Amino acid sequence: MPSSPTVVEPSALPTIALLDERLRTTSICLAVRYGSRDDPAEHGGLAHLLEHTLMSAPLDGRPSFCEQVERLGGHANAETGLDIMLFYAQVHADDADTVARLLHQAVLRPELTDAILDTERDAVLQELAAAQADPGDVVQDAFLARLFPGHPLGRPVGGDVEQIRRITLLDVLVGHRTRFLTSAMTLVVIGPQLPRLDGLGRTVPAAAVLPPAQALPPLAESTDAAVTWPDEYGWVCVGARSGAADDPGRRRFAILAQLLGDSPSSPLYRRLRNEAGLAYSFACWDRGYQEAGAWRVLVGVEPGNGETVVAIVRDILAELATAGPAPDDLAAARRQAGMRLILDSESPLDQLRMVAQRTRAGTADWSLAGELAALDAVDSEQVRAAAAEVLSELTVVVRPEAS
Repeated sequence: MPSSPTVVEPSALPTIALLDERLRTTSICLAVRYGSRDDPAEHGGLAHLLEHTLMSAPLDGRPSFCEQVERLGGHANAETGLDIMLFYAQVHADDADTVARLLHQAVLRPELTDAILDTERDAVLQELAAAQADPGDVVQDAFLARLFPGHPLGRPVGGDVEQIRRITLLDVLVGHRTRFLTSAMTLVVIGPQLPRLDGLGRTVPAAAVLPPAQALPPLAESTDAAVTWPDEYGWVCVGARSGAADDPGRRRFAILAQLLGDSPSSPLYRRLRNEAGLAYSFACWDRGYQEAGAWRVLVGVEPGNGETVVAIVRDILAELATAGPAPDDLAAARRQAGMRLILDSESPLDQLRMVAQRTRAGTADWSLAGELAALDAVDSEQVRAAAAEVLSELTVVVRPEAS
C-alpha cells in the first residue's frame, strides 16, 4: 500500500516521498516557488523562456534532459504558472537514480548558450502565436488582465512578444541565478523506493525566501455595456477574484465552481444546456495564487447568445447568494470536488503534480486526507457567501470582440 507523504532530507533539497512498492515506475518532480508573477517588469515571459531552455539544453554534450528521458521510454515535461514551476519525469523505477541526477543537472546546473536561447525563443514565439489564434486562450489572458490590472498576476504567463525578443542570454542567466535558484523548491517523488539523491543540492547558497506579496490594485468597474459581442462563435469568461492560496476558507470557491461546472448535476448545466440549449462547451474552476485567486466560468457561445448566457450565470449566482445551494446539489458538489482529487491521486504523474502544486513547492502543509475533509466541511452558508462575493465583483470578458 502507498505510504503517507514523508518529508526527508537526503540532500540540500527537501523531498516529499510517497512510496508504493507495487509501482514499477518512479515519478519525480522538482517544484520551484517561482513563476511569471516574479518576472521583471521589462522582461515579461522570462520564467517561461527559462523553462524551455532548461528542458532543451544539451547535458555534457549529450542530448537534453527531455530527449534522454524519452529514449529510456519515459516521459518528461515542464510547466510554468503564475507562481510555480514544475519540472518532472516518469520513468521505469530502474532508471530513477539516473533520471534524478539528470533532472538536477538540467535544472540547477544548466549549460546555456546563445544558440539554445535563440532556438527556444523561436519555440516560445510559435507557442504564443498558436495561443493567440485560439480565442479560448486569449479570453483567459484578457480576463486575468481585467481581474488584476497593473499587477503581475494579470500578465500573461507566456509573456510579451516584444519583451521576449529583447531577452538576452545574460538576462536568462541572471534570472536563473538570482531569482530561480534562490526561490523555495522541493523534490516530490512517487515510486517503489526513493532514488539516490545524495549530493543533489543547489549550485549556489539559497535562502529559499518566498517572493514578497504585492498589493492588489482596485478593480475597475465592470459593466455589461463594456462587452462587444462578435458576429461569430466566441468565448466568454465570467468571474471574479477569490481567496488567495493560503486562505483557509477558499474551499468554498471550489464548491461554488462545481455548482456552476459542466457536470449534468450542476445548476448551471441544467439551466444553460438542458433548459435553454445555449452552450455545449463550458467549464468552471478556481485557482488560488499568492495575493488572490481567480474564480471563473468559461463558455463557448454562438452569435446572439452571449448576453443570455451571462444573464443565466448571473441569475444562478444571485440565487445561490440569496438562499445557498439545495442540499442535494451541495452534497453532489462536495463529492465531485473530492472525487477529482481522488482520481488524480490514483495516477502517479497526476498525483505528483497535485502534491507539488498544493504544497506550493514544499512551502505549505497539505495532504489529500486533509483536503477532502476541508471540502466535506464546506456548508451552505459558506457557499452562499462565496456566491455573493463573486456576484459583487462580477467581471465579463469576451473574445474575439466585435471589430
